Amino acid sequence: MTLLSTLLHATNFKTPLLRTLIPSIALAYGIQAAVAIPSIAAQSERFYDLSGSLTYLSCTALSLYLPVLRARAASAASAGVLSAARAPQWPSLIASALNRGEAAGGFWNWRQVVLSAAVGIWATRLGSYLFLRILDDGADSRFEEIKRSPPKFLGAFMAQATWVTLCALPVLTLNSLPVGTFALLPRLLPTDLLGLTLFITGLAFEVIADRQKAQWSKEKKEKKHSEDFLTRGLWSRSRHPNYFGEVTLWSGIAVAAGGVLISQAGQHGMGLSGGIGGRAAALAMAAVSPAFVAFLLLKVSGVPLSEEKYDKRFGGRRDYMEWKANTPVMVPKIWS
Repeated sequence: MTLLSTLLHATNFKTPLLRTLIPSIALAYGIQAAVAIPSIAAQSERFYDLSGSLTYLSCTALSLYLPVLRARAASAASAGVLSAARAPQWPSLIASALNRGEAAGGFWNWRQVVLSAAVGIWATRLGSYLFLRILDDGADSRFEEIKRSPPKFLGAFMAQATWVTLCALPVLTLNSLPVGTFALLPRLLPTDLLGLTLFITGLAFEVIADRQKAQWSKEKKEKKHSEDFLTRGLWSRSRHPNYFGEVTLWSGIAVAAGGVLISQAGQHGMGLSGGIGGRAAALAMAAVSPAFVAFLLLKVSGVPLSEEKYDKRFGGRRDYMEWKANTPVMVPKIWS
């Protein structure tokens, strides 16, 4: 028995939900542990953010391809040996995104492909941005003390695995649904439109805010201005517009996935009752993503650390206090 067959057999749980969630979550913690070991030995945070993006990409891809891997393994077991003629064809991502899924190999619905791609786009963009930033800066102030303590540094990596798990949970859950589930749904739900609109809006907000900050920092290094803190562009509308974009895009993913998960078809696909309890559980699995992101950014590592740092530097300056008093923390003001 091959390693893949052994792993598939060990995770062949009763419901499609568990057959997808447990291996995907296990992979998140496995990748983070694998990156943590050399990082702790070198006391280096250089690959921390990059490993987070890799974990998002890997877990999402695994959740998407697990049904295909199981079908091919089952075909190989029934045939005695794996043959290209007997094994199911690898489905097309593009065809699945443009069709209902049944016409593209029978494994995916377009929502699964599109929302998985949304996570991939976000993870690739943010991971590369943060990695290039740490290469340029040389260090990340968040880890100045943590990386000197192996237990704390390991805890940071395990916390990142938890972050990936909770944020990606709506998509991992959606990808666990058999493709036949989606045949019972309309081709387009109102939550599909609303969710994708929120995702695109949030991603655009985050990208623009990050680029404005990067350009401002570049101009400061080139001595094109002497400003101590950024108050231009989106940063004149919100003190943390990138965080607003982050919460908004994950809200969009949650809305799009949640619309399917709370439906009767989605409940049946997850093996839930379809009653109040089942729908509440499905809603929680979707809502935990933006709720956890908002909690982290507003109460833990985002706004509190940033505001504390700037308050210490500029708390006695009138221009800083005026900007802070007149600019919302996260949700942008529409009018000046």
